[in-house]
Amino acid sequence: MIHIKSKQEIEQIKTACHVVGKILRRLKEYLHPGITTEELDQQAQRLLVQLGAVSAFKGYKGYPANICTSVNEQVVHGIPGKRQLQKGDLASIDVGAKLNGFFGDAAWTFPVGEVSPQALKLLAVAEQALRIGIDQAKPGNHLSDISYAIQTYVESQGFSVVRKFVGHGIGLEMHEDPEIPNFGFPGRGPQLQAGMTLAIEPMVNQGSGDVEILDDQWTAVTKDRRLSAHFEHTICISDTQPEVLTAWE
Repeated sequence: MIHIKSKQEIEQIKTACHVVGKILRRLKEYLHPGITTEELDQQAQRLLVQLGAVSAFKGYKGYPANICTSVNEQVVHGIPGKRQLQKGDLASIDVGAKLNGFFGDAAWTFPVGEVSPQALKLLAVAEQALRIGIDQAKPGNHLSDISYAIQTYVESQGFSVVRKFVGHGIGLEMHEDPEIPNFGFPGRGPQLQAGMTLAIEPMVNQGSGDVEILDDQWTAVTKDRRLSAHFEHTICISDTQPEVLTAWE
């Protein structure tokens, strides 16, 4: 069941999303070659406390950290640890926050220092895929119009979308209906309505879209070990244009 949020609920969701945006902005500033992913997690925890929120991830189905840090071939759900980021890496940071019982979620993939032209193209395509998907989130469209727009753009650029993981509804819970695949045919699924809050999140691979899960039971990596990028915003569908609630740039 898709929950259509009231104006009051949307305002509360916005406050949680503002926390997410602030944390992503600060972590980008903190990011540099030599930093460990564990240090990024510790910084995120400090910021959550300062902003009066808690991690939406820590403890969720046993997840052990405050944020997800996925590097290079890691697609999503990378667990922060002792790994030092190196110049040329791609570092995806996924932040979820809970504030006053409401949730926000966003992810961004950052270049660490100077990266290869191929990596830069991957980042540009994955970010643009997010924007193209968001543009389809308007009343009268169907859910799969978002999915179709993302898939067709990504594949037109010579990359692949990950099919194992999907976007989702969000707001009163971390994961709500509907699921939002990054692939599919247009004109299918529920019709979109004002008041829906969605986390749209294309995961784009340099090579095959196939992934596998590492022994930690969380970290998803590309099966061919080529690069991946992950971009996500929480948005609200309005009567006119979709509103990005986790904007941070």
